[in-house]
Amino acid sequence: MPRHTSDETLAVHAGEKLGKGADEAATDSIATPIVSGATHWFKSSEDLIAFKEGRRHSHEYDRYSNPTVKVLEDKISALERAEATLVTSSGMNAIVATLLALVPPGGHVMTTTDCYSEARAFIGDRLSKMGIRSTFIDLDDMESLKAVLDQDDVTLFYADFPTNPLLKCVDIRLVAELCHRKGALVCIDSTLASPINQKPLTLGADIVVHSATKYLAGHHDVTAGCVSGSEALISKIRAWHHDLGGAISPNAAYMIMRGLKTMALRVEAHNRTAQQMACLLECHPKIERVHYPGLESNSWHQVAKSQMTGYGGVVSFEVKSDLSGTMRFVDALEIPFIATSLGGCESLVQQPAVMSFWGKSDEEKAKNGIKDNLVRFSCGIEKFEDLRDDILQALEKI
Repeated sequence: MPRHTSDETLAVHAGEKLGKGADEAATDSIATPIVSGATHWFKSSEDLIAFKEGRRHSHEYDRYSNPTVKVLEDKISALERAEATLVTSSGMNAIVATLLALVPPGGHVMTTTDCYSEARAFIGDRLSKMGIRSTFIDLDDMESLKAVLDQDDVTLFYADFPTNPLLKCVDIRLVAELCHRKGALVCIDSTLASPINQKPLTLGADIVVHSATKYLAGHHDVTAGCVSGSEALISKIRAWHHDLGGAISPNAAYMIMRGLKTMALRVEAHNRTAQQMACLLECHPKIERVHYPGLESNSWHQVAKSQMTGYGGVVSFEVKSDLSGTMRFVDALEIPFIATSLGGCESLVQQPAVMSFWGKSDEEKAKNGIKDNLVRFSCGIEKFEDLRDDILQALEKI
């Protein structure tokens, strides 16, 4: 495809008109067809042998590959500037397959204390039973990362950028330089950024994962994940993925492709609305603190500015109230849905102390920076003025 093609154009055409899509699912249709067959046939035994020996590209069984899914993988690879991509049935499946493939028994995973909670539990609880060690560091303390790298053999460093829900930002260039010097791989979960706002592989990361459910699909109607990187690394992950059985259906792949075509437009709207909302809330007398890397006052702003072209659609903030008062604010909102997830057309809101951390101890909430008055607002693509008026009227209920 042409060099320096924009993300807007890649999101529409990559893998299809500008890629291998015409070979994958030959058609004169503008829309990539949904190839729903679970198994694929060969013309002859010689044809099969040519496929097995790599002299002919084709598909055998949908748990391994599918023409529609392959077009989606090529599109994501183009957006991430990756050699290869594996699309999976969920973001968590992508994370698990990556860790199992790249960290052997006796290996060592280093991650942050505020990485995705399900990934944190898998790394700390499940991998330990497989003879894999784990170390958790505070993202605010890069000296700890250097110390762990100096003292022990780290196989892989895993982190979210930005983190959820406090939107902290790791210096990917610095981390990649430090880790590679010690022979460790770097895996970045870029779900809250999207490929439009950030490309971790161009910053030095070896692997980038996404919950494709969020910005990539963009409509709250499909569950999927993806992992991108070099052909060598993705081949290892793909082998594990075949055994785990986390294949995505071609129908879901098509829905993500359709969502990707408008991702650049949607993310631009998410970025714009979230930036305006963060500025509004930062000046409001009933808000104690706003967490958004797009604000110059944010401690992570300079790192984010050096690595991102936009700061995403999630804004977290602390209301000047207690648990009950913050619940009144959330309940008074009329436009957003009270729900988990992010990156869709509809705005979503949640109070982490009630949603993700309900039933957790005060110690665990404090360790993760979760206060009773913390709110996470995932901006949709509604008009900012409508969301603004809704938030202002809800704050009056406190």
